[in-house]
Amino acid sequence: MVQVLVSDRRGDQAPVLAAVGPMRFDVVSARMAGEFSAAVRLETLPYHLARATDTSGAEALNRSRIVKGEALTRVRDKAQLALFPDRWQAGSFEREFPDARLGHLIAAHD
Repeated sequence: MVQVLVSDRRGDQAPVLAAVGPMRFDVVSARMAGEFSAAVRLETLPYHLARATDTSGAEALNRSRIVKGEALTRVRDKAQLALFPDRWQAGSFEREFPDARLGHLIAAHD
């Protein structure tokens, strides 16, 4: 499954596709070209860890000057997600903002 994420930083014209495994992105590109005649340009982002958060956690992540990460919203259900390059950055965020909500996602493997 591929999930579509958006952020204020990127805007609606640059959605982020989230999936497990590179083959999923090949399928999306092929379907966009075949079914909609739409060219797709995919860029790899440095994120490998996702956590559920809330609006205040997303705001904290976006204003952090220490942690490398980004908060995005899942289009399907408007859930807030915090994305990090690795678990150490997630840990740094938890230490910097101990009251921010960071929850594990169902079926996520760290």
